[in-house]
Amino acid sequence: MSEQKKSKRGFASMDPEKRREIARKGGLSVPNEKRIFSKNPELAASAGRTGGKNVKSANRSFSRDPALAAAAGRKGGQASPRADRVQSVDAAE
Repeated sequence: MSEQKKSKRGFASMDPEKRREIARKGGLSVPNEKRIFSKNPELAASAGRTGGKNVKSANRSFSRDPALAAAAGRKGGQASPRADRVQSVDAAE
């Protein structure tokens, strides 16, 4: 069997500690006072709607297929439950 050469380039080929160091810096790149969307969900939703309007209607798969949009919404809700959802589920039990 021939042995494959490993690339010495790219994030995946780095030492795990070096990757963690770089990842930490990414989280610190924006100061808390400038993270507007995390403080104002209405503003984030509005920006999302505005961005969606800039896409040609022919390329809006969700607007053409409501079932696809509904499935994506359910999947997203399962992937990242908010704290208030988790509490309401716990309270119902």
